[in-house]
Amino acid sequence: MADVIAVRALSKKYGTFTAVAGISFSIAEGSCFGLLGPNGAGKTTTIEMLEGILKPTSGHISLFGQAATKALYRRVGIQFQHTALPDYLTVAETLRLFASFYEQPRAIAELVALCSLGECIRQDTRKLSGGQRQRMLLALALINDPDLLFLDEPTTGLDPQARRNFWELIGSIKAQGKTIVLTTHYMDEAQILCDDIAILDQGQIVARGSPSDLLAEHFSGVLIQIPAANLAGKTADLPFVARHDRIEILTDQLGNTLQQLMAQGIPLAGMQVKSANLDDLFLKLTGHTLRG
Repeated sequence: MADVIAVRALSKKYGTFTAVAGISFSIAEGSCFGLLGPNGAGKTTTIEMLEGILKPTSGHISLFGQAATKALYRRVGIQFQHTALPDYLTVAETLRLFASFYEQPRAIAELVALCSLGECIRQDTRKLSGGQRQRMLLALALINDPDLLFLDEPTTGLDPQARRNFWELIGSIKAQGKTIVLTTHYMDEAQILCDDIAILDQGQIVARGSPSDLLAEHFSGVLIQIPAANLAGKTADLPFVARHDRIEILTDQLGNTLQQLMAQGIPLAGMQVKSANLDDLFLKLTGHTLRG
């Protein structure tokens, strides 16, 4: 597949502070690419350079195989995390207003069906629920029928059911051949939706690959989590990592490890056993959580 975005040695400095430090990566056509990282990692700065909002200090960005130009950005749609909309307009009126900005907008009826807006099409945008508002903002991002779509933390603040509904919606958009760049603090979201991820920390890419490949590379077996209070006065004669109010033990021999813990008199009350996820990966790589 061709690369929709290719970034080479991209940097952004603010005075003496380096927000993004010479990163390079590419995003394949038709894929969902996740850019992850805690607050202050350079994620927002990187995205805004890719979107054409910020000018890089140095480096090169290409879109659709060409140097990024204003004309190429017409093939891009963006759903911002925070978007101000005109007051006193219904969803239908807002869609018609935004459609008027483009020479060949996508049919509004298609967007209403795709983004499940039929139930609220005549509703004042100020009275939409969180899920309805996010679906409408997605419709606005799709109104120019873009080939490349940026989604900036699109499910923040939504309830679990609304988040899952939005995931299905993103899946249907991807099935149309769109390329998606997603930023999110929800690691289950990234693991489900993304074909490829890059994890940023301190302006640098610290890991890159598919979620499954990265987890397989950095973890084997399962993680045992035990409340730190269970160790009161005892010493765990096993390699472990302290995480605030718990300890974590990575093992590929679960039965033997549990037997060792019990033999050392360490209570197993409150214990959890789970496979490693992207949060665990970021903890291992940087020492702090993706939610920062």
